[in-house]
Order: sequence, then structure tokens, then C-alpha cells
Amino acid sequence: MRFVKVLLLLFVLGSGVLLGIWRGWVPLSDAWNPWAPLDVGAQPNWLTRFKLMRLRDDPELCERVLSGSGLQVVKQQDSPADARCPLQNVVRVQGGDLGLSSSFLASCPLAVAFALFERHGLQPAAQAVYGQKVSQVDHLGSFACRNIYNRENGALSRHASADALDIAGFRLADGRRISVLKDWPGQGEDARFLRLARDGACEAFNVVLSPDYNAAHHNHFHLDVGSWWVCR
Repeated sequence: MRFVKVLLLLFVLGSGVLLGIWRGWVPLSDAWNPWAPLDVGAQPNWLTRFKLMRLRDDPELCERVLSGSGLQVVKQQDSPADARCPLQNVVRVQGGDLGLSSSFLASCPLAVAFALFERHGLQPAAQAVYGQKVSQVDHLGSFACRNIYNRENGALSRHASADALDIAGFRLADGRRISVLKDWPGQGEDARFLRLARDGACEAFNVVLSPDYNAAHHNHFHLDVGSWWVCR
């Protein structure tokens, strides 16, 4: 009985603290305030995942976060609601400090996750292995109105809502190219870099599939912000 009372007291105290944070009665830095907008430039912590999740159901908040991400984007018009693969709250990502092999369509949450990955996962991995930055990401595309694995029947892919991006490789500041297809199977620094990049992506995206997942991903990383949680 005493244990139950202690649990009840802890619940009441915890609820009071959360209410105080939400109402602004308890001073707390934005980094540790779950209701403060995500700051892409801030060092990620255990609340980052929660803040990313909030963006999926709050387009205005997502646009505000994306505007401070450093990415160059162009807002796209929503497609008709009766389209087989309707697109809403989508932008065309054109790059930023990091170059792209070509621009790509992205849902706002995907664009934010990409910016977070570039700053806190990809570039630190390149500095750790090569002592230089990644200058360009080579990708295979994002939006594609198709089912998973291009099957005739089945669920739509996350690509069908511009919630996914396939990355095939990277170019370093000195011009060197790193390829998922060619360099993942190796044992040297290129393979190490690719694994660090994959692991860093898992901190920003909900689903990260590499060649470790299956043969269909032998030549790219699949990154998406869907409702599943996978890192392989």
C-alpha cells in the first residue's frame, strides 16, 4: 500500500512539473523543453526524436523549423486530393552548404531530418575518418508514386509521399567519391565512414536501410520518416 502511495505521489509531482514546463512556470532551456521547437543547429539529445515526431502533425511548426535549418528549399504546391499519390506540405530541396547531385522533393519532416543528419551525423563522420567535409550527396531520388519494392500489389512506399530519400554515395571536399555499392563491402576507411554515416542517419530518420538489410539495398541507403522504426 505504501509503495502505491509513493508511485501516486511521484505521478502527481511529475504531472505538476510537466504542466509547469508547458505553461512556462518552470524555467527550462529550449534544448530540454519538449514543447520548444526543434533547433537543427543544437546538439541532439533524447528529446530530439520527440520533437521530430511533432513535426509530422504540425505543418506550421515544421515550416518554422525548416526555415532555420540552413537548407535552401522551394515550397511546392499541394497536388489534388484525389491523386493516387497526393503530396502535401512538400518542398524541393536544392541544397545549402552541402551540394546535391540534383534537387529532390521532400515532405517537410524529411527535409528537416535531412538537415539534422547532415549537420550532426554525416559531417562529423567525414571529419572523424577523413579530416574534411562532405561537399555533395549523390542520391537516387525521393518521390516515386509506387508500391514497396515496385510490387504490383501491396502498400505504397514511403517514396510515394516524398517521405523517403535513397542515397547512393558522397563526394568529399577534395573531390574523392565514396560509393555505397563499391565501398560498403570493404574494410578500409571508406567502409568505416559509410557505417558511421548510416549510424548517424539512424538518429535523424525513423527508418534507415543499408546493404546490411537486404540485397535490394546493396547500392544505397534508404532513409525515411515513416511510422516504423528500423536501423540496419
